[in-house]
Amino acid sequence: MATSPIPITIKLFAVYQEAYGVPELAWEFPPHTPVSVVLDRMITEYPQLAPWQPLTRFGINLQFVEGDRILESGDEVVLIPPVSGG
Repeated sequence: MATSPIPITIKLFAVYQEAYGVPELAWEFPPHTPVSVVLDRMITEYPQLAPWQPLTRFGINLQFVEGDRILESGDEVVLIPPVSGG
């Protein structure tokens, strides 16, 4: 029995928004996919993002989560790169 992919929304900021040129993406992933796979896919599409991988935190539905958190249908994912203030 095949399962349908789950839709998620990805809000982009800083270097991620610069790479894609849009503030938001709508992607689908197989069920039981960890949120870290979102960043892996971005780095596959834009290898210049690789240096940010170990520094990026994940947010799902306005809460910080670890990379192993499993995505659920309709989740809103945010990738939070380090920011500098001034």
